[in-house]
Amino acid sequence: MFILIMQFFWVYIDDLIGKGLSIWVILELLLYVSASLIPLALPLAILLSSLMTFGNLAESNELTALKSSGLSLYKIMRPLTVVVIFIAGFTFYFANYVIPVANLKWHSLIYDIQNTKLSTIITPGVYTKELEGYAIKVKEGNDSLFKSIIIHDHSMPTEYKTIKAKEARLYRSTNGMYLFFDLKDGAIYEELDIQSPIYLPNGKEEPGTKSTRPSRISHFHRATYKMNVTGFKLNRTEEDIFTDKFEMLNVFQINAATDSLKRKQQKIKASFVEGIMASSGYFFKVNLKDNQKMDMMGRKEKAIPINLNELTSAEKITATNECISKLRRLNNNLESQKEFMKTISHEEDQYWIEFHRKFALTYAIIILFFIGAPLGAIIRRGGFGAPVVIAAFIFMLYFVLISTGENLADSYVVAPWFGMWIAAVFFTPIAVLITKAAADDSPIFGREFWGKIFKKAKKNAGTIH
Repeated sequence: MFILIMQFFWVYIDDLIGKGLSIWVILELLLYVSASLIPLALPLAILLSSLMTFGNLAESNELTALKSSGLSLYKIMRPLTVVVIFIAGFTFYFANYVIPVANLKWHSLIYDIQNTKLSTIITPGVYTKELEGYAIKVKEGNDSLFKSIIIHDHSMPTEYKTIKAKEARLYRSTNGMYLFFDLKDGAIYEELDIQSPIYLPNGKEEPGTKSTRPSRISHFHRATYKMNVTGFKLNRTEEDIFTDKFEMLNVFQINAATDSLKRKQQKIKASFVEGIMASSGYFFKVNLKDNQKMDMMGRKEKAIPINLNELTSAEKITATNECISKLRRLNNNLESQKEFMKTISHEEDQYWIEFHRKFALTYAIIILFFIGAPLGAIIRRGGFGAPVVIAAFIFMLYFVLISTGENLADSYVVAPWFGMWIAAVFFTPIAVLITKAAADDSPIFGREFWGKIFKKAKKNAGTIH
């Protein structure tokens, strides 16, 4: 838990330093973050504890004494297996009902911290570029009152502004989307983009339109300058806004959310197709009896066929150009619709990734126990020496696999279910192999064990043949 919390601090250290936060706010944040990290820490804890427990039993020959009294490894492991299954069930309940609330709480708290004393991002004497599209420099000041401020506004590509003032007081809007600078005694310097000259039909430049960069200066005694800071903060203001995010839902809510997304996709597709058909003259239901056509709204009109041979050359050119223009607009609409549907599909994948994550982490606790316990019986080492090294290596491999699977699922390379279960698919046969080797007292790293495995596989293959 300590390592995982330090990783969290490493990610959000810039948001926490210099904000004047009390120790209680930090502890509250750690409480919520710790709850969300429990399902990730438990597999490592189970793996390490099972390695140490059975390593100690084997090292002190207690495991040998139990086996000599007629108990197999499976019976020795049975009580702990029940305990681990209980822990796995509790983990799923915790991940399904508690962690979504914890995620909601700590994301909201991080948002509040990021918006606490936003003026602290302005450091006297240096340019601050934390706000996208702006560069701000002040000579001195603290909290929300500054002296000798310079604001370079390059948020508009075709317009450049520089605002200078002797004094500025900083305010934030109620919805948190804007900053307001109350400026005193200053000026605004504006420059437009270079204007292209205008040419006459004879190819000469029209007098007075030479390429220039228009500019103007405005002086003020008191002014208010508004700055958009939506890119600086997380796009949330209240907890209720995040209740439909995939990290904040349990498996039942995720299932309902994906069904809603599917209905939304179908509705959007139907509306898009209907819009295309309504805007084109090719999609009409023709009534051959009375030579009438019915549009998409059910209105009947007289169908008047057009013979292209009866059109003049100019009319043909006009009709062709109009057709090309319509096809281009249709292609653009199709590309935009394709990107929009891809966004919805990606959102649905995020829900399914979170859905399978809850089950995969629960299963990982069980499967890592069946790797750690028999492996401890095989290596016959307890304490914090070899078990810690082995557990760290196995968990690192497990963490790499689940991270890779999630990234592959997120980038549409594999299905969400496979991406989240790839670690379980990899470790399950290893757990079965190690457990069987430990139960049979076979040296898993020896030639005898692997010879027996290949001999049995060859025998089974001959039987099937």
